[in-house]
Amino acid sequence: MFGGKMKAIFFDLDGTLLPLDEKLFVDIYFAELSKVFSVYNIDSKKLVETIWTATHEIIKNDGKRTNEEAFWDKFNSNINIDLSDVKEVLKKFYANEFFTKLKKCSTENSLAKVAVELAKKNGRKVVLATNPVFPIDALVRLKWTGLDIDDFDYVTHYSNSSFSKPNPKYYLDLCEKLDVEPKDCLMIGNDERQDIFAASSAGMNCYLVTDYLYTYPECKVNCEKGSFEDLIEKLKTL
Repeated sequence: MFGGKMKAIFFDLDGTLLPLDEKLFVDIYFAELSKVFSVYNIDSKKLVETIWTATHEIIKNDGKRTNEEAFWDKFNSNINIDLSDVKEVLKKFYANEFFTKLKKCSTENSLAKVAVELAKKNGRKVVLATNPVFPIDALVRLKWTGLDIDDFDYVTHYSNSSFSKPNPKYYLDLCEKLDVEPKDCLMIGNDERQDIFAASSAGMNCYLVTDYLYTYPECKVNCEKGSFEDLIEKLKTL
């Protein structure tokens, strides 16, 4: 249980603020990305395997380098191409194909903006605590909810992060950057392991959103939970 003394509220994105069919998202994402990378004559299967391997390198990151560095170091060890050129191509991909063709993976959440506005009450800091495995350009999907990066005091992406979920250090690092104590923070998410178990292990208060729930038998979580509509009512009391 938590009260009204929260100094910062953290929101997960996919499955929390943004209702998302993650399987469909992954399928379309790799299909469209393979088309973009076809100009480099890279086999689509090798591309997908390399991206998953490089993403796993982010998950293992111990804080000695940014997630961006961890990803591309691993990627380039498997596929040797000019990274400056690739990053520019990806920037255009996220602004175009990603934004238009992956929107079908999400559904409208008219309460997302309401939740963020309620979280800002009493001068609280509001953080978009999405797993930082993507570049900031991929956060264009926030617009599908009617929100934008500027609606948050801080957003995480692979360039400004050196840890990721489900490492509790991801949350501790955020608290340090915001100059707040974990006990004065609330993490809101839909994933028992990545959002709730990890954040509570860091000493944060948590709220589990159950609309697009991810559960894990090995994760014993004990926090308030409910639908996104229930969350709105809770935020009104803080």
